Order: sequence, then C-alpha cells, then structure tokens
Amino acid sequence: MALLPVDDALAMLLAGAGPKAPEAVDLEQAAGRVLAEPLFALRTQPPFNASAMDGYAVRAADTQSAGALLKVIGQAPAGKQFSGGVVDGEAVRIFTGAPVPDGADAVLIQENAKAHGDTVEVLEPVAAGRNIRRRGLDFGEGDLLLEKGRILDAAALSLAASANHAHVRVVGRPLVAIIATGDELLQPGSTPGPDQIISSNAYGVAAIASAAGAEVMNLGIAPDRVDAISALVDQALSAGADIIVTLGGASVGDHDLVHQVLTQAGLSLAFWKIAMRPGKPLNFGTLAGARCIGLPGNPVASLLCSQLFLAPLVSRLAALPHVQDMRDAFLALALPQNDLRQDYVRADVKVGADGKLVATPFATQDSSMLRVLADSNAVIVRPPFDPARAAGEACRVLMLR
Repeated sequence: MALLPVDDALAMLLAGAGPKAPEAVDLEQAAGRVLAEPLFALRTQPPFNASAMDGYAVRAADTQSAGALLKVIGQAPAGKQFSGGVVDGEAVRIFTGAPVPDGADAVLIQENAKAHGDTVEVLEPVAAGRNIRRRGLDFGEGDLLLEKGRILDAAALSLAASANHAHVRVVGRPLVAIIATGDELLQPGSTPGPDQIISSNAYGVAAIASAAGAEVMNLGIAPDRVDAISALVDQALSAGADIIVTLGGASVGDHDLVHQVLTQAGLSLAFWKIAMRPGKPLNFGTLAGARCIGLPGNPVASLLCSQLFLAPLVSRLAALPHVQDMRDAFLALALPQNDLRQDYVRADVKVGADGKLVATPFATQDSSMLRVLADSNAVIVRPPFDPARAAGEACRVLMLR
C-alpha cells in the first residue's frame, strides 16, 4: 500500500465532519462553547434610568448657580428606589446603579457637592442628562445580542447572563474515548517490572483533545488480548463516543491486535500508513458512527499526530476554529536531504538578533523521546524529497507553544 500524503490523509479524515447537534447547557458550563442559535435579550438593560455615579439626583436647572443649597429629601441606594419625586430645590442622595427618582434629570457627583446636614451645597453646575444611564442604553428586550456561531467568551457569557439567560443552546461537545493497549504498559504511580514501562501517551492526547473542544473519556489500558480490547471498544461505543482513539497496536506486529478487533467489529478503513515522520502507522476509519483514529505507540508520533489530525477533527465537530500556527524561519543548522515522508523535525525556535525566527533542530529525533518534544516549541516541516539545506536557509515551522 502506497503511503498517503499528509494533506490527503487530513482531507479524508475531515470529510463529512460537521458540527454536532445542539444541546442546552447552564451558563456555568458554556465557557468556550459555540452558540448554536442567535441569542436575544429577555429583558431591557438598564431597566430604568440609573445613576452612573454616587452623588445627588437633582434638577439640572437648580445647580446652575454655584453655592446653591438644595434640600435632601431622602436617599436611593442600589436596589431600592426612592418612592417620591424631586421638585424645585430638592435633591435625593443616590448611589451608583440606583433608579433616578421622578423629576430629577441629572446626578450631581459627590465630588462636586458638599453636605450640610439635610442640605447639599452645589460646588459645580451639572448639565441635564449627565451621569444618568438611560433605560435600554445597553440593550432592549428582544434585541439580537449574539449571533449563531459566537464563541462564548467572558464578555459573551456576561452579556447572556445580563439578558436573563440561565441556559444557552450550544453546539454539542464531541466525546473522545481513548484506549491505550499493551501488556508492557502500567499507569503512572505503578512500580514497573523489568519488562514494563509507564503509560504516558493518553495524558498528552487527552490534553490536545480537550484543548480543541472535546469531552474526554480515558478508558485506561487494555492488555494485548482481543477480548480486553473489544470490551473497551464496546464501552466507547456504548457511551456514544464520536471519536475513538487507540494508542499503539497500529502497526503490523504479531501482537498489534487493535486493527483485528476493529475490523471484526465492522470498521470501514479509510487509510492506513501515511507519508509522515514520525507517525507513519497512523490509520483512520469509521465504526458504528464513530470515527476511529489509530495512533502510533511511540509517544512523539502519537502526540504530533494528535496535533495534526485529532485536534482539527475535534474542532470541526465542535464548530470551533482550528488554525495551525505556521511561520517562516531560518535554519540554525544544516539538515540532510529528506526522503519520501513529510518530516516534522523537533526544534527550538527563537527570535534572532535581526528580529527573524531562527530554528535550531535537536540533534536526536527519535520518536520515543518525550523530553525532546517537551523542550521543543516548534517543529520544522519538511516536505517529501526536500533537498539538503544549509544553515541560514529559509524553512517553515509549526509552532507548538
């Protein structure tokens, strides 16, 4: 089977993927979600003419003479309206957010007033309408506040709450089920035997999926037995997983049973093996409505494939934007000629003295080395058959952080 180019693999993986069905969620659960329908105001804000400052509600005409004395007839704290009205020569002590009493047409701020018992002295005149937020200044009942497709950030959530929405309808969050496989794997915190290692890939893959907009269900580790792997696949399908991610078992070894299990369950395989380094064994197919991504077992390959394939799929299902941060840079070191696979060379990218980005590839690029990946803030993306490159030549980098 010929190796599939990376761009073709991504196109096949995303084909037919669209936003999930809407669901209603509490505002507390809506941060970062995407509105599935327009949001209209259920109330008017402010619902009354409100004071914008602490001070005195007055008739502007009574303040035009410096030193004028006005009789203070009451007060209006926020949340408690003054029951009477203001007439010539009167004022009401008022606080920010309180309703402006009938008859008053301005708020004399307290810095421009001086209290004398039950009177207040005007130190500076105030114009009509000053320091009053008119009813409906922000929005009126029935106004369109947020368009369908708006990501609910802090301002949008606060606006929805102000408009009296306790719930919003948002695009459903895709459920990603993660299944690690291998007799050699143990959970972190275990004491490994002489032939065992600690399972790590699931945590990074889960973080990538979650950041892209997914709900993640980590189903743990299946030993290399058909029944054990089948049980976890069944559990993922029963939970309604939109994406099933398997870690390891994607190659052709005698103990790589994932493909066997999925095929027997009815997997429709779209592709297997891509022209990518690291990540050649990646495979993708569909099973009972779920999209199945088989990630390589090598940690670096697993995480890079998650960045390049899983993240955009999750974002597509969640109706969230997904943009790869590709930038131009210059090589700090020479690179040999590339072969038929698109290469993702782990690198440290910094701003040089001339203000341009300089990419320094790490000397060792083994796909098992998580420390090198953690130390890398980018990968140099080399197309298939890219010729040898000298230090100082231009390159393209994908920023990882």
